[in-house]
Amino acid sequence: MSASLPSQTDVVIIGGGVVGCSIAYHLTKVGITDVVLCERKQLTSGTTWHAAGLVGQLRPNRNMTELARYTANLLFDLEEETGQSTGYKQNGSLHTALNESRLEEIKRSASMAMSFGLECEILTPGDLKERYPLLNTDGVVGGAYLPGDGQTNPIDTTQAFAKGARMGGAKIFENTKVTRILTENGRAVGVETDKGDIRAGTVVIAGGMWSRELGGDIGVSLPLHAAEHFYIVTEPLNDLPKDLPVLRVMDEHAYYKEDAGKILLGCFEPNSKPWGMDGIPEDFEFTTLQEDFDHFEPILEMAMNRLPILQEAGIALFFNGPESFTPDDRYLLGEAPEVADLFVACGFNSIGIQSSGGAGKVLAEWIRDRHPPMDLADVDCRRMMTFQSNKSYLHDRTTETLGLLYAMHWPAYQFETARGARRTPLHDKMLTAGAAMGETVGWERPMFFAKDGESKEFGYSFGRPSWFDQVGRECRGMADGVGLYDQSSFPKYLVEGADACAVLNRICCSNVDVPIGKTVYTQWLNDRGGIEADLTVTRLTETRFWVVTAGGAQVRDFAWLQRRIPEEARCVAVDITSGLPMIGLMGPNSRALLESLSGADLSNEAFPFGTSQELELGYAKVRANRLTYVGELGWEIYVQAEFAQNVYEAIAAAGPEFGLVHCGYFAMGSCRSEKGYRHWGHDIADEDTPLEAGLGFAVNWEKDGGFIGRDALLRQKEERARAGALPKRLVQMKIDTEAADAPMLFHEEPVYRDGVHVGATTSGAWGHRINASIGMGYVHNEDGVTKDWLESGTWEIEVAWERYPLSVQFGSWYDPKSERVKV
Repeated sequence: MSASLPSQTDVVIIGGGVVGCSIAYHLTKVGITDVVLCERKQLTSGTTWHAAGLVGQLRPNRNMTELARYTANLLFDLEEETGQSTGYKQNGSLHTALNESRLEEIKRSASMAMSFGLECEILTPGDLKERYPLLNTDGVVGGAYLPGDGQTNPIDTTQAFAKGARMGGAKIFENTKVTRILTENGRAVGVETDKGDIRAGTVVIAGGMWSRELGGDIGVSLPLHAAEHFYIVTEPLNDLPKDLPVLRVMDEHAYYKEDAGKILLGCFEPNSKPWGMDGIPEDFEFTTLQEDFDHFEPILEMAMNRLPILQEAGIALFFNGPESFTPDDRYLLGEAPEVADLFVACGFNSIGIQSSGGAGKVLAEWIRDRHPPMDLADVDCRRMMTFQSNKSYLHDRTTETLGLLYAMHWPAYQFETARGARRTPLHDKMLTAGAAMGETVGWERPMFFAKDGESKEFGYSFGRPSWFDQVGRECRGMADGVGLYDQSSFPKYLVEGADACAVLNRICCSNVDVPIGKTVYTQWLNDRGGIEADLTVTRLTETRFWVVTAGGAQVRDFAWLQRRIPEEARCVAVDITSGLPMIGLMGPNSRALLESLSGADLSNEAFPFGTSQELELGYAKVRANRLTYVGELGWEIYVQAEFAQNVYEAIAAAGPEFGLVHCGYFAMGSCRSEKGYRHWGHDIADEDTPLEAGLGFAVNWEKDGGFIGRDALLRQKEERARAGALPKRLVQMKIDTEAADAPMLFHEEPVYRDGVHVGATTSGAWGHRINASIGMGYVHNEDGVTKDWLESGTWEIEVAWERYPLSVQFGSWYDPKSERVKV
């Protein structure tokens, strides 16, 4: 072993790019100074060195924006602290729109930015020309200016992080390759390097495009794939204005950066080129990829029209280098679900520089506290499924994800590549019924149903999309008859054993020690009282339970459950999702339809709400849970996979007499919003408590043994008792204009009371049963959010730079007393 390489440390970081060095720096800032960083070659030599260095601050939600803003602010302080120049300058950025849809996207983003505290200006074509004199504004309809954005030197910034880390006590070893992560009893305990082993209490993978293989060697799924990223740098241009803002022309897939009298033109083009399918060469270091001018030429042609100065410019550098992309264009952060004490920070999708400070900060705090310091569900590595590390899947998806950075960011966008990975047993039946399929974590799911002659294409819009009428037909058809949903993608776990009840009762905030056949709606909380999962638990026997949770949370929730089963407990959990499809039957005629098929008495007295029974349907024995996520009388029908088609055929054959309609997930989203049902990841997350979310009814304060998060929740309950109300509450919102004039709500639209910004939406939809634009979200008042406070204010919501009158209330807009559900 090298004399300088320690054999033991608190934290070892794999990867010396900008993110790895930022993590090392921030660990020393939170008091963890025994840190070792191993870089296989030289710092920045993977992908950091050739990054464009753009530092934008506006991200899709508040927390991601806060992290990007932290990076921008830190880059000023870092240079002063370390004496190492970062090359950062805050020259602002311009976003241009070449069509009205893009302009609406920009305006919606601008409204969101202002609610986040970011300065933003909406510009006319003339304003854009004034701020960027080189710009040809032909075809430009408007844009925006964010003065807080900027650009930095990636290599210098990384060296500043590294110097700051060393000043704090961290040790950095270049030309030290980690060959394997060491694990024992399901935990990471160190690394094996080409210079010897290092034992550590925590291991961090920040290895960029090498991360997938490092994780895969020990059974950790890190879905990312490299893609070729192109840019050119011109020769020096005479009279080029200094400190031009960064210019983004997303409709032409291009960005422009002035640097030292030159223009850097880069792109995020459609149909990008995956790279590294055969592995990364061992000698890869500051390596460039083969030029492909034919691929870049369409971008350059548009650019020479947009910036005519380029027509006479010489090209000093044509650059092509790899960058890592994930299947959903969001990076991977946090503790790996497969191996404890192993943290990851990789797959930064070309935003590694602007994310570096914020990602390093929150991961350092996460390592110290062993929980995330804020809601990071958007980038939490637990959102990914294991299959998504499949090489073919990643290759095919990567052709799309790079270009999506600058494509239109449509609401409800469905990925077009790497489709068909996961299909329910009813997939072909749904297609025959007219389903237009979307995708969620690989599942093909019906989003809406088209009749003969109707298009199944997804015509996206910030207004009413192409499927608007079809979804309305489904919602109203269900409300009048019965709707059929293929809900097979909902994750399901079997928890059993002599201690299963005690284990689940400790994890659940509700009491699940209930009679056999009872279904309980509950949350799983963290020690701070925040909501980690939102689900149902059904007691099948004294020792067997079913857990059913949200579609995108399969890995996350199962990892949460497994890690909270004590080693000595007589309890085991198994993911049974694949073998247990589920059909939802919802609507006033669902009872009559099921009674006609099963011969069973499904009356309120015989089959109350929130209970579960076995029924015979078709030639199968199924389990029916009387629940709903759409606000109608209904049952969830769980059937073994091999019987699913037979059961569906029996339902479909009997259905016309009862007004059966097939319904998709767009209809489900609309109906759950009307009923005020929360969606984990949007309306509730690990920063929100049941009391703030209006879910206090699901908390059982008195059950034996308590539950995780009870102490924190009790403190909040006592605070509410003293103050009379909590300062943060989830409310239901409805735009008060004529339906034809009401804009669509999606998320993060700012909300104002008496002209003061007090909150934002967490989700939104069109309520087809009430014919209104609706949403929900949190509002804040230091003196407490009370019914009187809601009713005494004048409320508005801002959508695309315009304000609209708004109604707010605690209860749902549709059937607030749940009379239709419990009839």
